[in-house]
Amino acid sequence: MLVVTNSRTLQDLIERHKKEGRSIGFTPTMGALHKGHFSLIKRSIQDCDISICSIFVNPTQFNETTDLEKYPRTLEQDCLGLEEVGCDIVFVPSVEEIYPKEYNTSVNIDLRGLDKVMEGAHRPGHFAGVMQVVKLLVDITDCDRLYMGQKDFQQFTIIRHMLKQLKYDIELVVCPIQRAADGLAMSSRNKRLLPEIRSDANNIYNVLTEVKKRMQNESIPEIKQWARQALLIPGFRPEYFDIVDGYTLRDVEESTESDLIVACTAVWAAEVRLIDNMILKGHL
Repeated sequence: MLVVTNSRTLQDLIERHKKEGRSIGFTPTMGALHKGHFSLIKRSIQDCDISICSIFVNPTQFNETTDLEKYPRTLEQDCLGLEEVGCDIVFVPSVEEIYPKEYNTSVNIDLRGLDKVMEGAHRPGHFAGVMQVVKLLVDITDCDRLYMGQKDFQQFTIIRHMLKQLKYDIELVVCPIQRAADGLAMSSRNKRLLPEIRSDANNIYNVLTEVKKRMQNESIPEIKQWARQALLIPGFRPEYFDIVDGYTLRDVEESTESDLIVACTAVWAAEVRLIDNMILKGHL
């Protein structure tokens, strides 16, 4: 496994692989890798000739400096895990490498409101930063397939829209949420959970599972009201719980309104913000 820190070096490597007819799979991450990340790499290895993973804590997608500073950084451990699963190249750029001062790297496209709801409503500017870095990274890697996880449902929906708007010939592959034994969605932020909070964090998954059951007999407004109350247990504060069209991210009131309906939530577990989702109707 190669560890590369320079964009030009990586591009030269990729160019040689492309000339030999090899396909490129790319997984962007911010490190602190867990089984969810590794599942993306494994899928990339299954699909592609060369699999690349980036580790870059992107400053432009953080709303608060303290959150950026607290984000776990475990590069040595991450590289060991990537080598173990069979990743070919790890790209570990500096901030200066990704954001040269002489270039304007912002992405200006019409998101049709995808960035205004849920995460976007509570983290203004977050998705502008996500689009900015993902576009730069896919340009550098010249990938054939881009791998992202379902846990960040709104994120991959926006990236899918960006790829389409900018006419990229890249297949976006979305992999299922990886969960702990008790159902908690795997996240780099889980490492920051206090033991007494972690023991109750599976309530988020339990509520989502119950919501899916209730879809058979109850109205969506009733279900949302129940879920928001059920998430409000000691130590936990739900920020939002929405049931949306999986394509437009707009609220739905009836199960007949869309072929893809998803429950999405963000919950503060003490000082740690957790997100999760569950498909209630249809499939990706």
